[in-house]
Amino acid sequence: MRKLVNLLVRQDGLSHEAFVDYWLNEHAPLAEDLPGVERYATSVPADPEKAAYDGIAELYLAAETTVGDVFGSDAGQRVQADTENFVDGDAGEILVVDETVQFGSD
Repeated sequence: MRKLVNLLVRQDGLSHEAFVDYWLNEHAPLAEDLPGVERYATSVPADPEKAAYDGIAELYLAAETTVGDVFGSDAGQRVQADTENFVDGDAGEILVVDETVQFGSD
């Protein structure tokens, strides 16, 4: 399965707690409208003081969907614009990967 993994870093001046609150309560609901996204998972570090990132966002894409399809849409543009409210866009990493589950199930 094709997956976009976004390693997120909060903006300067924003506490980790405020970052997580905004991300999960304001930003994440916007992702529900993204076309071709079958699953959206968020991960928050258990010990943020020792973590290089403030969170990990994973978007699982339908087989025929590209990242361009997702973020070229109106919903994708809204999601991208909203990241400017809490994410340091220059500090994180974005990976597009093909995931293969080696064992286990969802």
